[in-house]
Amino acid sequence: MTTYGRAAEESAFVRTYAVTRGRTKPRHLLALETVLEAGQGRPGPAQAEECGEILALCRERRRSVVELAGRLGRPVTAVKVLVSDLLDAGALVVPLTQSYADTGAGSGPSIQMLAAVSAGLKRKWPDAVAYPQAG
Repeated sequence: MTTYGRAAEESAFVRTYAVTRGRTKPRHLLALETVLEAGQGRPGPAQAEECGEILALCRERRRSVVELAGRLGRPVTAVKVLVSDLLDAGALVVPLTQSYADTGAGSGPSIQMLAAVSAGLKRKWPDAVAYPQAG
C-alpha cells in the first residue's frame, strides 16, 4: 500500500471514530435489512453531519440500514450508531409492516409468511427429517 493510501485509510478511520464519538455499539438492535423512515422528531444540534444525510435519504423513501451505509460510504457499524441516535430523538422510526402488524385478537402470522419461512428452512437444511404430524 502506498503512503497516500495508508494515510487516506487512517483518515477515514479517524473520521468514523469522531462521527460516532468513539462508540462502537448501537443502543438499538438493528439488522442490515432493518427499514427506516423519517419520523416527527429532530436530531440534536451536536449530531454528526451524516445524521442530516441519513434523514434526507429517509425522507425521500424508506431505506434499509445497509443501503444507508452504502450511500454514505461508511461502515455499517458506524451507521447503526448514528441511526440509534436518530431513533432516540424520534427523527427516525422503524415502520411496522403489514406482515408483522397485529390484525386483531387471536391472529397469527399470515399463511404467506409461514410458507416463506418453511421454504427458507427447507433450502437451508434440505436433508432435515420432518416431524410427524399429531393424529
